[in-house]
Amino acid sequence: MLYAMIDIGSNTVRMAIYRIEGGEAELLMKKKHLVGLAAYVQEGIMLQSGIDRAVEILSGFKAFLAQFGIGNMVAFTTAALRNAANSREAVREIEQRTGIPIRIILGEEEAEYDFIGAIHGLAAADGLIVDIGGGSTELVAYENRSIARKISLPMGSLAFRTKYVKGLLPTAEEVAAMRQAAREHFAAAKEFAGLKFPEIVGIGGTFKGAAALYRDVYGEDVMEAEKLRSLIDRFEYRGAIPEEQTISLLRAVPERMHTILPGLVIASEAAAYFGAERLTYSDSGVREGYLYAEVLKDAK
Repeated sequence: MLYAMIDIGSNTVRMAIYRIEGGEAELLMKKKHLVGLAAYVQEGIMLQSGIDRAVEILSGFKAFLAQFGIGNMVAFTTAALRNAANSREAVREIEQRTGIPIRIILGEEEAEYDFIGAIHGLAAADGLIVDIGGGSTELVAYENRSIARKISLPMGSLAFRTKYVKGLLPTAEEVAAMRQAAREHFAAAKEFAGLKFPEIVGIGGTFKGAAALYRDVYGEDVMEAEKLRSLIDRFEYRGAIPEEQTISLLRAVPERMHTILPGLVIASEAAAYFGAERLTYSDSGVREGYLYAEVLKDAK
């Protein structure tokens, strides 16, 4: 059968279409829109303009699926809609206007799906997975390929950018403010206090962009924590963006250049907090985890 999965995130709204047969899934295509729903949350309230934008995107996805007769579909939302004070009212309106049921995934559920999606491609039995989204950051510590600790922290690349950054790229002062905020969020995760990991496995769009920018500048796939700090310093705004930096941003992160530095700050502070020397990107996460945990188990 053909199966569509829609992920309504804080930065992007994505749709993936799979062919599911014999308990296996083949990814056929992905479509995404960089919506930035987290930016539509003001004083904790999802604005009507954000609801309207979500309706527009989901209606387009539904029309696309209808052309091919694809009726098997699931839609879920994470931090942007989950954390809004009017979350249930906003989701209900989107459901009524689009006819698409939407599941609100809780923070710890998101962390668990992150782990399920990522662990299939990881060789190490123990480690730390970090997913930096637009409005939240999930941490999953695992031992013997099982979850040991998990938490969702209320910070993300778009949320930091909206709160702390005035221009396209942050100044040194704005970077310092984001670093301090990230440290406070990590320190608040008491169940993770004292844990150390030599390597962080990063998943999601922020880490994908971070890996692309790091590779463009340094020509390496594995990100070293010290070089990550230097990368942030390199792109801090100092009154003009040099041509070399402009080329790297346009080539590596054309759609994420406004959120990549806030995301890198969170990643850098995660490395510092957990004593990690290296960060690697894994191309699996919450969507794949949901697929394994909720869809394929029923298709076998």
